Amino acid sequence: MSPRGLVSLPVPAGPVRLTRRRLIALAALAPVAGAALSACDGASGSSGPDPLIALARAARDDAELIGAAITASPALTDRLTPARQARTDHAAALETEVARLAGGTPAPATPATSTAPPANPTTASVLASLKKSANDAGALVATLPAARVGLVAGVAACCAAYTVVLS
Repeated sequence: MSPRGLVSLPVPAGPVRLTRRRLIALAALAPVAGAALSACDGASGSSGPDPLIALARAARDDAELIGAAITASPALTDRLTPARQARTDHAAALETEVARLAGGTPAPATPATSTAPPANPTTASVLASLKKSANDAGALVATLPAARVGLVAGVAACCAAYTVVLS
């Protein structure tokens, strides 16, 4: 007698047969699964600069752009201040992660390739910058070790959420 509200699913009586069709489907998924699992590898295989440095720099640039937009249009202060604080927090967290992996203390991202915010930034320019940051962070997630995925995915999700909230 099954409790009310529970669904009873049929259980196969014998072993499950692996048909040719299922075998081909599994074989087709093997490379995709292999690529996904290799992205979760704990070792960093790249010898280039840490990709989180560029994300931290973009976060600082976004915070500066949002600050310039607030200065240009003080009526936007209440709407844009939380996004500015979030991007400042993202930069600090990303810099801390870069320093942790490098074995040092976090240093603020230098604006070496940073450009000055536009003379009269608008909400549209802030939205475009946040959307680019969300896309860049989202694209990077699949290439990172598992220990860094949560941080970068959180940055991507936050930027994407602000693009929706501010539009």
